[in-house]
Amino acid sequence: MSELLVKNAALAAGDKSDIFIRDGFIAEVAETIDGVPDNVPVLDAGGCLVTAPFVDCHFHLDATLSYGLPRVNQSGTLLEGIKLWGELKPYLTADALIERALTLCRWSIARGTLAIRTHVDISDPSLLAVEAMLEVKRQMAPFIDFQLVAFPQDGLLRADCMDNLVRALDMGVDVVGGIPHFERTMEHGARSVALLCELAAKRGLLVDMHCDESDDPLSRHVESLAMETIRLGMQGRVAGSHLTSMHSMDNYYVSKLLPLMREAELHVIANPLINITLQGRHDTYPKRRGMTRVPEQMAAGLTVAFGHDCVMDPWYPLGSHDMLEVASMGLHVAQMTGLNQMHHCFDAVTHDPAKILHLENYGLHKGCNGDLVILQANDVIDALRLKPPRIAVVRRGKVISATQPVRYDLTLGETKVQTDLTTTDLVWR
Repeated sequence: MSELLVKNAALAAGDKSDIFIRDGFIAEVAETIDGVPDNVPVLDAGGCLVTAPFVDCHFHLDATLSYGLPRVNQSGTLLEGIKLWGELKPYLTADALIERALTLCRWSIARGTLAIRTHVDISDPSLLAVEAMLEVKRQMAPFIDFQLVAFPQDGLLRADCMDNLVRALDMGVDVVGGIPHFERTMEHGARSVALLCELAAKRGLLVDMHCDESDDPLSRHVESLAMETIRLGMQGRVAGSHLTSMHSMDNYYVSKLLPLMREAELHVIANPLINITLQGRHDTYPKRRGMTRVPEQMAAGLTVAFGHDCVMDPWYPLGSHDMLEVASMGLHVAQMTGLNQMHHCFDAVTHDPAKILHLENYGLHKGCNGDLVILQANDVIDALRLKPPRIAVVRRGKVISATQPVRYDLTLGETKVQTDLTTTDLVWR
């Protein structure tokens, strides 16, 4: 029987609690937990913020850490990134894909990210990337919850790859993906949405579609995605990723679109770091931010989450898979600096993506999985501000990553002081 007692935890809601984990599940959460046997390991959070693990609901694990191969994206555009990926694909090997992905997974665990939905390119008939990512999923299953999305990067109809996509699902890929705005015509884009949603409905699978990742306000495949969701009775099972064209759409049209998305219970996944990097590249000034309308979507009752999307690949040269960096960028770009809004941004990398992925037993309540992260922060706002060290990452009641708290020793003349940058340094008057 494996057991762990986490003492002195500050929860996101502001409560101070102990958390007792037994056999991989949370057995009790209370202000103080007594009567635990002396031989049970104790992890003292020391009043630091304890949260359920971070969840990245939109990533490209097959392309990660391939920055500079075969060359660097000089224009910084989405289309050059796609072109570069196409140039690289003939030279990919399973071993290289697996090695890079496993390296990224180690970074993810260190950052407290224990659930990832990754899109896997199925445009290549060999399905090399699918086989490699299924192997990564198998190896990392004890540590990270993975969902693989069958993603026709080159366009379902444009590349005539429906057979590839079906084979990928038969191999064990979990979710149906698409990219309607990359089809050759708007009509083909709408047709691809219908075909893919019908396939998912027939198989009882979730859908996560790259949708309207464009600055073109007339790219409106999200309305087709919403309508197909309603027609097929798939409410709550479909996500639209990116939706960057909504940033540029006419406000009147959006006022009609949002209720349709709400009726479909369509989930939204924005990717702040990448959306604001790739979008608006054709603008001079003023430059559009390019991220979808996150505050308005949340206000309409939609579940909105943030994904990291890329780390050091043909589309993005930076990143370390830190979901707090993603949440912080989303907060700034969407101008969500109100207290409740900042908490919503934290939820967008924890509870909301867990809902979109339909993760079971996620959270910090009795009966949930014994998974948690201790952050060197006093509260959610501190975490968003500092993006601090993850002092401990716990998976099913076992510590799988740990580091020492960071503190700075200052010598200011004759005075020696110490700071950790948290708000405990502040005296409010």
